[in-house]
Amino acid sequence: MSDAAQPTAAEVRAAAEAVKAALDRHLAAVEHRTGEDDPAVSDAFNALAVAAEVYDERLYNRYDEVTPFEIPDPDDSLPPYNGPEEPNALSVLIRRDYAVAEPQRLLAQAQRIADVERDSDTGAVVGGSVHAALGVLFGEYEPDEIASRHKEFGLEEGDSTLWVAAADELPEPGEWLSAPFEQADPQQVVCRFDVSAVFDEDDLDADLDDLEEQDA
Repeated sequence: MSDAAQPTAAEVRAAAEAVKAALDRHLAAVEHRTGEDDPAVSDAFNALAVAAEVYDERLYNRYDEVTPFEIPDPDDSLPPYNGPEEPNALSVLIRRDYAVAEPQRLLAQAQRIADVERDSDTGAVVGGSVHAALGVLFGEYEPDEIASRHKEFGLEEGDSTLWVAAADELPEPGEWLSAPFEQADPQQVVCRFDVSAVFDEDDLDADLDDLEEQDA
């Protein structure tokens, strides 16, 4: 909710009520499941995950508190950890996906940066090249700043993930730069943090509407 105003106490309360309703719906679906792959159970699971995610987010943004539970995604689970018990080093692997939602905005912003740099004889002409625009943009700003200002640059956020992987020791400087991601081992991951459109507040609103219709 970085782009939204701080939620009200009423919005936090509504999110908590949505979790309670989603729990009841999930339990009812499990109790009446028709088979191992009952779609009603899957739908209820996803609704519960959405409700819990939004409640946790609103609770944190309003009161700086978090919940103690986490709903895993079975399709996204990691294999059992097989790394060192006491890591002496770690690697942080980050992936963020973006859609180029407004190419002209991206080109204009990149050209503005290039024009400033050109005053010092180091700039470039972006023209109509999205490739050149992305090179200018990511060359000028840190990834975290782009993430917080993505709309300004004509980008639309997709899913993102962060893996913290353990290691016995750091590799030699420059050793992995030619292939930085090929040695990523899921069994070395100590923890991971995911942000996905699957757990979007728009989905929560739709689920809340469904729950209200069912309760009516």
